[in-house]
Amino acid sequence: MVEIVLASRNKKKISELQKLLDENLAGKVKILSLSDIGYEGEIDEFGDSFEVNSLIKAAVPARLGYIGVADDSGLCVDALGGAPGIYSARYSEDDGPADDRDAANRRKLVRELDGVCGEDRCGGFVCVASLVLPENSCFKIPAEYGATAENSTAAMLGTLQGATVRGECRGYILKEESGDGGFGYDSLFYSPEISKSFAEASGEEKNSVSHRGRVMKEFCRLITNIINK
Repeated sequence: MVEIVLASRNKKKISELQKLLDENLAGKVKILSLSDIGYEGEIDEFGDSFEVNSLIKAAVPARLGYIGVADDSGLCVDALGGAPGIYSARYSEDDGPADDRDAANRRKLVRELDGVCGEDRCGGFVCVASLVLPENSCFKIPAEYGATAENSTAAMLGTLQGATVRGECRGYILKEESGDGGFGYDSLFYSPEISKSFAEASGEEKNSVSHRGRVMKEFCRLITNIINK
């Protein structure tokens, strides 16, 4: 069995990825967390893009000898020049509990888009998943998935091999919240593909069109490609 370390301590993320990989690789891969490998520090996401920040996080377990995986995601609004983007989780600069930060972020987004109407309220969620191999790994990154030299340099990968997969979903930013499900910006994001906000959608509906659902399917194909070669 191949062990892969998700650069996170989020049990939900770990369980989700393990389930997807089990469906594709029938128990050939085991997902570990940062806690499982004894890493207690915080990771400094110093990049200026989803790709770079995702690679930075995945490189942490790779430098400890493990296959490292990570993701970075956010909401990009056209009328705001792509903001909040990589700063989505801390857009309002609220330092309170996660639910309070999410609510403050949504309130700021509504304020920033006051007076913006129609097609000008377009935006999209972006998710980038990365995989970084440790030194002297017996595995290889398929060329079509390889991280660009620019992103590898920005993430300070050195001689480590990195791969990235990007997923996006487009929609509109609502003027007021709709629905009480989901998290983050879900209640303000209307998806034309399912004709409702992400906060009104079931988990299955959301996953069928979401940035994260799309990127995880492609990411599983990447890992399958690497492991089976």
